[in-house]
Amino acid sequence: MATTTSTVTLPYIQIPETSEDLDWADLVTLDLSKFDKAGGKQELVEEFRRAIEEVGFFYVTGHGLSREDIDTQFALAQSTLALSDEEKKLFRAALEKGDYNGWKPAGIRDLIPGVRDNFEIYNIPKFIPSHANRAHPTVVKEHWSTIESFSKRVHEQIVKRLLVIFAIALELEDEEYFIKNHRYDQESGDHLRYMKYYHRSEEENQKLGGVWLKGHSDMGSLTLLFRQPVAALQILSREGTWKYVRPSTDAITVNLADALSFLTNGYLKSSIHRVVAPPKDQAHVDRLGVIYMVRIEDETELVSISESPVLKRLGLLKDGEGGIIGEDGKIVKAGEWVRGRVMRNLGERRIGEGKGEKGDNEESEVEIVKGIKIKYYE
Repeated sequence: MATTTSTVTLPYIQIPETSEDLDWADLVTLDLSKFDKAGGKQELVEEFRRAIEEVGFFYVTGHGLSREDIDTQFALAQSTLALSDEEKKLFRAALEKGDYNGWKPAGIRDLIPGVRDNFEIYNIPKFIPSHANRAHPTVVKEHWSTIESFSKRVHEQIVKRLLVIFAIALELEDEEYFIKNHRYDQESGDHLRYMKYYHRSEEENQKLGGVWLKGHSDMGSLTLLFRQPVAALQILSREGTWKYVRPSTDAITVNLADALSFLTNGYLKSSIHRVVAPPKDQAHVDRLGVIYMVRIEDETELVSISESPVLKRLGLLKDGEGGIIGEDGKIVKAGEWVRGRVMRNLGERRIGEGKGEKGDNEESEVEIVKGIKIKYYE
């Protein structure tokens, strides 16, 4: 299939935001345009520390991506997911083997008896040799250079700067501590995600109590959510209440995930969030999303960062170090954790099949790998 040799922009019109008065979360904003200015890094560190004192969710502005850059990805997401299931099934992700790259169909898991999940995904892995021969739909290949440029710019302009801020916040001597285990050219599960939640009937929403996806953490290091005007994302506040994440026109919403929480024994919080039915004025809309998932390198052992003075002062180092240890007594590696979560949380499953005696929305705790469990929240 032919691929483009230069980047292009495509038109896309975001739907209007809700007019309803919702209980919005008050999130910190990090302006990355400060990063290279005198005293800018330290200012960003202080703002980041305020963010992690709350819920580990924050906004990022000054990221260097134009609205046209982002809208082009939404246009590509729309075109890719609008393909027929017959076309998309050629690119079905091997979820049962822990590989989430490619297409995840909607409706492959039971939430409760008679109601299945309503989201589909198309994941494009990062642009390194090990993924060079992976097949993709024509619409993706035709805009390959545009997608590649976007993916690499997200990593270089946003992810790497955030990782430096995290290292300084932990008072590590090496500001590039995290960059060195999040190298773009190394094996890890970083990917660009096109995602769509299909709207539900009022009857289905009532059966689910309005919860489309229970409260959970993400499995990697960071999740970057590009502007999402459909009000359906909620975060669990420090007080234990659910609050909506307000869309911000030129900001990216970022949340911390499992790997950073494991490395810091919870100092960097793996944020708990869920997806609920949108308000009435958006209830008829399919919720299209563009997301960039950041994963620490597969071979990284999820062991606490003993070099951090912050973790030492706060008593967060178990016996001087600590880590995520499986039932076999070995430290769990990042790739192992991600594969386990993909197989357990995304692979096809019906109630009554194997261990699936309950639906996803009925389970509160799930074993991922080697006896290590994660919790789901109502």
